[in-house]
Amino acid sequence: MSQDLKDRAVTYLRALENRDWKAARALCAETATVWHNDGKGEQSIEENIAGMEGQIESIESMRYSILRQLSQPGEVLQQHVVHVATTSGMRGEVHAAVYFGFDDAGRITRIEEYANFIPVDGRS
Repeated sequence: MSQDLKDRAVTYLRALENRDWKAARALCAETATVWHNDGKGEQSIEENIAGMEGQIESIESMRYSILRQLSQPGEVLQQHVVHVATTSGMRGEVHAAVYFGFDDAGRITRIEEYANFIPVDGRS
């Protein structure tokens, strides 16, 4: 089950890369919540996905590189880098540590993301 949850976390991120909001949402429990270290507090999964969908027009591409995953029953802790390219030509990386909580059915119930954006082309 541990590897299965790791795979589910990666599948969720691949759905986001592919702008497949419906597939990403389907991997989550109805009551799933998301928290980021941006000071804005918790969001429902619907609010979080709607926010990403609203910003995606400025994103040319994004790719998650998984650096490591640790798991125990019902949880995955992951470190990754999101490589981002915008339509305005900016390139950057989001370095993140992400906690995924899962229910007994393997659906994501909680995402906590500690992230930092680093421009790689000298612009911010």
